[in-house]
Parts: sequence; C-alpha cells; structure tokens
Amino acid sequence: MNEWEQFPTMLLNLAVAFALGVPIGWERGDPARPGLRTYPLLAMGACAYLEIGQFAFHNNADAQARVLQGLVSGMGFIGAGAIIKGRIKVHGLATAVSLWVTVAIGIAAAYQLFALGIVLSGTTLMVLWLLDPKKRHPDEANKVDGDESD
Repeated sequence: MNEWEQFPTMLLNLAVAFALGVPIGWERGDPARPGLRTYPLLAMGACAYLEIGQFAFHNNADAQARVLQGLVSGMGFIGAGAIIKGRIKVHGLATAVSLWVTVAIGIAAAYQLFALGIVLSGTTLMVLWLLDPKKRHPDEANKVDGDESD
C-alpha cells in the first residue's frame, strides 16, 4: 500500500488527535499557560510520529515499538521542563501529566483507538477542571504551600 492510499486514514487519525487535544488546551490556555496551541499540536504530533512509524516500518513491529518508546521517553523531558521547583513549592505537575496524557491521546488516534482517546480527553479535562483547588477555593489558592496543581 502506498502513501496516497493510506492518506485518508492518516488524515482522519490526525484530525481526531487534534480535535481531542483542543479541549485540554482550552482548559490549560490563559496568558500564563498558552495551552490552546500546545496540546492539540502535541496530540497531532504524537499521532504523526506513529503514523510515520507504521508506514515506514509496516512489517517490523519491533521498529514500530521503538518509535513508540522514543516518543514516550522524549515526552518525559518535555514534562520535566513544565515542572518548576522552588524552595517550598512545586508547580507544573498537572501540566506535565496533562501533556503526557495528551501524547497518549495522539497514540490512541494513530492506532484508531478513538474511544480510548475520547475517554482520555474527557477524563483529563474533567480532572483538570473539577479537581483544581484554585477553582474550588479561590480565596485559598495563594495561601497553599506545596500546591501541586499548577
């Protein structure tokens, strides 16, 4: 099968990955956290890497697994960059983990596991929105030492 025969499927997978990253990016987006662009692009990029791996190594599951492994390992470095450690507080854990889950959404889309991608996107959005202590207790948000939400 050539690239053009697979193009509609690849395009669908990329579109699903992008679309499922948008709600997370929307929740994470504000002037201090520019997530609206980052999260959909991250999901789509993860999907694209696996699409390329599936196309380039279509008869080699080990090579495809190495692409997946490299993607997930590399994401750890991006996540680490999102965590800022201070003397008393750690910030950015929720951002780092939501970036990591967004990669999983892209991976799910690449393998056409759309239901899993929807569950990951919805659950991540729900956790970030409903379990944010700053949203539950806005007056206490600036007083919490060791806040791990962001």
